Amino acid sequence: MEIDLSPKLAEKVYGGDGGTYSAWSPTDLPMLRHGNIGAAKLALDKNGFALPRYSDSAKVAYVLQGNGTAGIVLPESEEKVIAIKKGDAIALPFGVVTWWYNNDDTQLQILFLGDTSKAHKPGHFTDFFLTGSNGIFTGFSTEFVGRAWDLDEETVKTLVTKQSGKGIVKLADSFKMPEPKKEHRDGMALNCEEAPLDVDIKNGGRVVVLNTNNLPLVGEVGFGADLVKLDGGAMCSPGFSCDSALQVTYIVRGSGHCQVVGVDGNKVLETTVKAGNLFIVPRFFVVSKISNPEGMEWFSIVTTPNPIFTHLAGRTSVWKALSPQVLEASFNVTPDIEKQFRTKRTSDAIFFPPPN
Repeated sequence: MEIDLSPKLAEKVYGGDGGTYSAWSPTDLPMLRHGNIGAAKLALDKNGFALPRYSDSAKVAYVLQGNGTAGIVLPESEEKVIAIKKGDAIALPFGVVTWWYNNDDTQLQILFLGDTSKAHKPGHFTDFFLTGSNGIFTGFSTEFVGRAWDLDEETVKTLVTKQSGKGIVKLADSFKMPEPKKEHRDGMALNCEEAPLDVDIKNGGRVVVLNTNNLPLVGEVGFGADLVKLDGGAMCSPGFSCDSALQVTYIVRGSGHCQVVGVDGNKVLETTVKAGNLFIVPRFFVVSKISNPEGMEWFSIVTTPNPIFTHLAGRTSVWKALSPQVLEASFNVTPDIEKQFRTKRTSDAIFFPPPN
């Protein structure tokens, strides 16, 4: 596969006083187009308001930093207004209308990862805004809008043209947005920082998996996700997705060394990954990471709702399941070497602490 897999940073698409919207381009990261994956990031400053919009893609939103408010309207449902904070994951199926607001001094940053297989442009999210200078009603005549909304022409003109902002605006300090309702969070969001750990290995790492069990809406978006925290100097076992899924990874914090190996044992990527990088591992390719001393944290989506991984090292690896004779023949080694190989990593699984 002659595709550049190098990690990339997002580039600004639009923005102003209220914040910015950035995205990863399929031109810079070809696997976005090949894998029908979209990736973008919203950053809202204090009083920044991301105008209501819907998208041509199902997504998972992950709050990277800050606190704020999100408005979510599922098709034929009432508006859900929820408080959001760092670590929150939110599944956004097709047809959902969303808005985002930050009333805090700390910048609110939200990552969006999703499936663009039904999008207008493969590897690219297209948002349709309900208001603003590029809102969909700016394209209709006042006659059509007036008939649709049952309003006179002057009122229609005011509603359609008064908001001159595009995508993101800054509201006045005195403006009061809807208050979040605690009960609205149920089934809408899962905080990965607070959820029960699916994997917890001392001095190795921790994982929280987002799937249909802890956030049922994941089934509607069509892919799962996870948050991984790798301790300083620890290694994530070489492994691959055995259900033909792509792994789309955003480095949230820290840095480390990453290798990816593909067909015929060819190393297709060896690089340092750091906070802000996005990279994609093709189907069935094997990936492994070793964190730098400060540790490393990443958020990933896997393009199936309940992903299954095969690991090639550690207690749960496929090696432990194969018979000794098969290993001897496959490696072309003596029984002593095979035994030495088999008896290592009998207690560690997935994450390996740094060597003493």
